[in-house]
Amino acid sequence: MRTTDIACPHCGKTNRVPVAAQGKPKCGNCGRPLPWIVDALDDDFGEAAEQADVPVLVDMWATWCGPCRMVSPVLDGLAHERAGDLKLVRVDVDRAPLLSQRFDVRSIPTLMILRGGEVIARQAGAVPAPQLRAWLDHALVPEVKT
Repeated sequence: MRTTDIACPHCGKTNRVPVAAQGKPKCGNCGRPLPWIVDALDDDFGEAAEQADVPVLVDMWATWCGPCRMVSPVLDGLAHERAGDLKLVRVDVDRAPLLSQRFDVRSIPTLMILRGGEVIARQAGAVPAPQLRAWLDHALVPEVKT
């Protein structure tokens, strides 16, 4: 099982967190929720993103993309703010061509929100942090059952 190391923003302890797991990661030292930020490729995207218990923010990006590098710190911030309630999965489109094709990624960055493995929102291009936060808030509003 592949893991990633995540430093707890509360106590600083480094935690080894599975890329794909049920539940929500918590710090082994202080017990507070951890930001869940992982990388995925064609072979492990389903397990890392589509089977998550929490909504997943997917960042389709590339190393050479300037706008992608501008959006990345904002996404990290959102993952930290919503630790325990959101998982950030980064996909390098150059290393995951099947995912790029599957999700019809024509420009980067392309952001998607998955809930239960289904895309519930999509945003192409870099946008300012307040607009990105508003997009995420709107997409994650709980469904009202009538």
